[in-house]
Amino acid sequence: MLFSSMTFVYMFLPIVCLIYLCSKKELHNGILLAASILFYAWGEPRYLAIMLLTIIVNYLGAIAIEKWQHRKKLSLILAIIANLGFLAYFKYFNFVLDNINHIFSLDIKFVEVILPLGISFYTFQAMSYLIDVYRGECKAQKDFYKLALYICLFPQLIAGPIVKYHDIEQQIDSHEVEFDKVQYGIKRFIIGLSKKMLIANTMGAVADKIFMQSPDTFTSVIAWLGAVAYSFQLFFDFSGYSDMAIGLGAIFGFKFLENFNYPYISKSITEFWRRWHISLSTWFKQYLYIPLGGSKCGLKRTCLNLAVVFFLTGLWHGASWTFIIWGIWHGFFIIVEKITGWNKDVEGFWINFAKHIYTILVFVIGWVIFRSNNINYAITYIMNMFSPIDIHDISYLLPYYIDTYEVIMFIAAIACSIPFFKNILNVSKDNKVAYGIVNVWLLILFLISSATIAASTYNPFIYFRF
Repeated sequence: MLFSSMTFVYMFLPIVCLIYLCSKKELHNGILLAASILFYAWGEPRYLAIMLLTIIVNYLGAIAIEKWQHRKKLSLILAIIANLGFLAYFKYFNFVLDNINHIFSLDIKFVEVILPLGISFYTFQAMSYLIDVYRGECKAQKDFYKLALYICLFPQLIAGPIVKYHDIEQQIDSHEVEFDKVQYGIKRFIIGLSKKMLIANTMGAVADKIFMQSPDTFTSVIAWLGAVAYSFQLFFDFSGYSDMAIGLGAIFGFKFLENFNYPYISKSITEFWRRWHISLSTWFKQYLYIPLGGSKCGLKRTCLNLAVVFFLTGLWHGASWTFIIWGIWHGFFIIVEKITGWNKDVEGFWINFAKHIYTILVFVIGWVIFRSNNINYAITYIMNMFSPIDIHDISYLLPYYIDTYEVIMFIAAIACSIPFFKNILNVSKDNKVAYGIVNVWLLILFLISSATIAASTYNPFIYFRF
């Protein structure tokens, strides 16, 4: 079930909210758990067993870590192996076997393994819980149903943000329903829904038309249009989902940490990763980079640690060489910035402008790699962007790929990528005119987004496949 579907917006969410808000506090966790199970089963009922096994493994694993102190490291390792075993089989089995067939010219037959929705996200959440218990940062959760709620809470179940257990431990027991939080949550949800339906989907339609073509059948201008359109689609698709998840969390009394902070204004790739998919980057920092030694073991070791982290970041996103190369691409520039000091703040307009242009070039090229079906396609596409190739047959001219409405949404995407509207939800009630304008504008956005949902058959969520 998509957040941006009529079923969710006009049936599932209102019913769950009505039951939740009209029930006693003692029943809230049970209602949310039941709603979360129903939400997941709606799209993937056959994989409920996998999520249940994940909950059981981590419930027992954390108790073992806490109870058997003399063997807590072994308990942690076994529980993490079980978590990664589920993830490896469902996400990477086909990829590994396909590469073995290719490398050794074999023809091993295998059954296609379907990727369960959200497995990358809830597996990382479960492992953060185990590691927090191992480090003594929190106690093992003895209530099975509360741990189940943490792992499968529906607002962030399918595509994050990755909520670490120590950030939400207290909230599981004491999340309060307050009018201001509900009001904020509704507004935040509308903003996310609008980003998804009005900007991400529009930019996605432009990008898809271009990336469906062979790179040798369109001009460099169109190649750049496709790359930038996809960059906007990815950002507004995923940040829109995160906004909706954070908004839903607020409605039900939870506070989820921010997942995006205007990454496209960054002046280095290091800064970009402090602003992009914050929950994932902080997860890798806290649970992998720092345990490997971080930046405290000399420059060579730091570079190796960064290389490992970004290789795994690429691999986490999907079982494809394009994702792995994309991760290595970002890791390379972060290592270069670490060595040269490029990632440090400096004064001067033109220096910062040049750094900003450099960062845009790096992540836009990275998104081309990310979007491409294979490495050869990505290489040809990027060559077309920077050194126009000999085009014998241009399939379509520029107006085919982008119309007037899409140009308007393109401008809106640029405006919403900078912190121009950053404080729109913080307008004081004392300023009645501004407060009223914001509320009316959000209502209009909601109505337009709802009409778009009803009328459109194009409604992908990119990060569902991760």
